[in-house]
Amino acid sequence: MNHIAPIIAFIFIFSSCAPTVDREALKQDIFKTEKAFEAMAAEKGIAEAFSYYSAENGVIKRQNDTLITGKENIFRYYDNEKIRQATVQWTPDVIEVSDDGSMASTYGKYLWRIPNDRGDTAEYRGVFHTVWKKQQDGTWRYIWD
Repeated sequence: MNHIAPIIAFIFIFSSCAPTVDREALKQDIFKTEKAFEAMAAEKGIAEAFSYYSAENGVIKRQNDTLITGKENIFRYYDNEKIRQATVQWTPDVIEVSDDGSMASTYGKYLWRIPNDRGDTAEYRGVFHTVWKKQQDGTWRYIWD
């Protein structure tokens, strides 16, 4: 019986040393990142924003299950006349954070408005899902969108 007490003490000490994650603060941080991302898309352009908020090896999935990987390829994908005239808005409805606070995911509704050749604007609505990874400098960058 005497040999159990040190084991219990050891487990208690090391489990209490585990860093605690303030999930609500991280969720607010992710929400602010999403809204800054959206604001940059409106102010500096969609290509610039999607490239900036991507991790170096970030991936976006687009039409016909096309995968575009990496900041430069993501920038090139969005850097065209049609998208330069487009606008996009979104808001995360759900934000989840990993137990250690290093990863997060968001999903919610988006609205793209894209002018066409006839001068009309087509609207595309849907649900987005983004996976975020905290970088070494403390910023959040998406690894999947």
